[in-house]
Amino acid sequence: MTLKTSPICCEKITSGILMLTAIKRETKYILGLLRMLKSIKDVDAESDRLIADELEKRVDKFGPNLAFIEDEKRLTYDDMESYANKVAAWALSEGCKKGDTVAVFVRNRAEYVPLWFGLSKVGVIPALLNFQLTGSALAHCINISEAKIVLIDHEMAEQYESAKGDIKLKLKAFSAYGDMEGYPSFDVAMSKEAPNRPAKSMREGIKAGDQCMKMFTSGTTGLPKAAKVTHVRAQNYMRGMGAGAKAGPKDRMMMVLPMYHATGGLVGMGTVITYGGALIVRPKFSATKFWDDAVKYEATMFTYVGELCRFLLTTPTHPLEREHKIRWMLGNGLRPEVWEGFVGRFNIPHVIEFYGATEGNASLINLDGPVGAVGRVPNYLKFKFNLDIIRYDVDSNLNPRGSDGFCIRADDNEVGELIAEIRNDDARFRFEGYETKEATQKKILRDVFTKDDAWFRTGDLLKKDKLGYFYFMDRVGDTYRWKAENVATGEVAAALSKFGGITQANVYGVEVPGYDGRAGMGAIVAEGAPDMKALKAHIEANLPHYARPVFLRLSKESDTTSTFKFKKTNLVKAGFDPANISEPLFYANPASGAYEKITPAVFKKICSGEIRL
Repeated sequence: MTLKTSPICCEKITSGILMLTAIKRETKYILGLLRMLKSIKDVDAESDRLIADELEKRVDKFGPNLAFIEDEKRLTYDDMESYANKVAAWALSEGCKKGDTVAVFVRNRAEYVPLWFGLSKVGVIPALLNFQLTGSALAHCINISEAKIVLIDHEMAEQYESAKGDIKLKLKAFSAYGDMEGYPSFDVAMSKEAPNRPAKSMREGIKAGDQCMKMFTSGTTGLPKAAKVTHVRAQNYMRGMGAGAKAGPKDRMMMVLPMYHATGGLVGMGTVITYGGALIVRPKFSATKFWDDAVKYEATMFTYVGELCRFLLTTPTHPLEREHKIRWMLGNGLRPEVWEGFVGRFNIPHVIEFYGATEGNASLINLDGPVGAVGRVPNYLKFKFNLDIIRYDVDSNLNPRGSDGFCIRADDNEVGELIAEIRNDDARFRFEGYETKEATQKKILRDVFTKDDAWFRTGDLLKKDKLGYFYFMDRVGDTYRWKAENVATGEVAAALSKFGGITQANVYGVEVPGYDGRAGMGAIVAEGAPDMKALKAHIEANLPHYARPVFLRLSKESDTTSTFKFKKTNLVKAGFDPANISEPLFYANPASGAYEKITPAVFKKICSGEIRL
């Protein structure tokens, strides 16, 4: 006997399944959101609970617990406190007072957080310098930091010397964690101080909404800017992710990102230090040593940026890559084409992808949503957030406005610029800006939806689906227009990266005489010489005609920031001119249907229009 199911019955079953799926999805989302909101509920911009109070509270609660691991060095929470107290006493002995700045030019070390913690105890503002800078770029950051003292890791001596001639500030320089000839020793001076906790009155008058540290933007398109980080922002960064990942005293966070940056130095560090766990401090990221270190130091978590994961995914199989104890990874920039392959190969159960900027007031988090999403704002909770997506015109680099003079909201699944309303009555939504007023004002968009409103321009292009999940698409300026179509560099880079042997792909648009818009160009790093015929076939199979790179550059390595963001300014400036580039260059020849080498003669023919693209 055959059982028959009526169409009405099937429809009811399908409807029921969809309803259960929706209930399960919303329950997970709400519970995760509540955990995070609970963790930051007492963070108040008008209070006097500062970052120093935040860390002292952890010391008092977790004193004997292990806090920092660096090779054979181990620091407990009590050790962190003693070290920080000595730093505080040293700062006072050098005449530092509330509001002064001390520049910290130190590599990742177990003492890194205790160092700036100690300065914060007496109201001194640490300026956390990029320890990979040198020359004029380093001098620029020191100058805009307005520091009166700079602490120089002895391993960075040569870099500092290269910058000295361009430093305009009158400051006192100390050698730290080793000796530098001609410089007084911070280690010796600090060791003479007593490890007594300074009175809270040393910070009297400072509010949580005030600045607690200076961090610096990555400088992907120019010199870095000094971003103001308040006590409120630092506390939110430190607490939120740990709540999302259900962190506890037994957790150990693998830290291979630079700790002068918010993702590693506040978010990743705070995820474990806030909840009694330990930070495994590595001096820098090493793809070949990552899994050895993860197993050796018993990591249960690690903080990532997307390109770090891409690097790991391109490495040969490691015998320990699935023998680790890592159960949570958290960070940003994990592209969809890397996400599933990474967690599958390396057996990592949970991913927390978040979106935010050190200096901005826009933040999103994807606790357990779909692959590729950076966060979610469902319509029924939109009033609790300050985010929106508005239309963006690639050609003019402007946000078009309607007949009423206001900006136009992007539709669902339409790519636009993410903006965040600046609300001074809510600490989460304030925009502290940069050290210079000019840089700050450039990031503010006014009269967006109502007269006199103000919104932070993220400079990022995102889209949102009907369920409220946000997806990062590209940076403003990274999207270019070719053959009357908008092209997202991230989409093109993802397609190139799927071709066997290509380990990195940096995509950008270049101007070509006689053509509107910009032609796509990819600087690729590959294992050996790629098969150009096979690569052309791969590109044609994976990208629409207008998005296929017109030019290719075979590079030995990619120019990235210390947080693995691609630098494009010099690449764009060099263009496709072989006179500017010593590396092999190719162009997609429409006549032959193949990528062919660009010689000086070919370059001239392209520029004159004799060769059409």
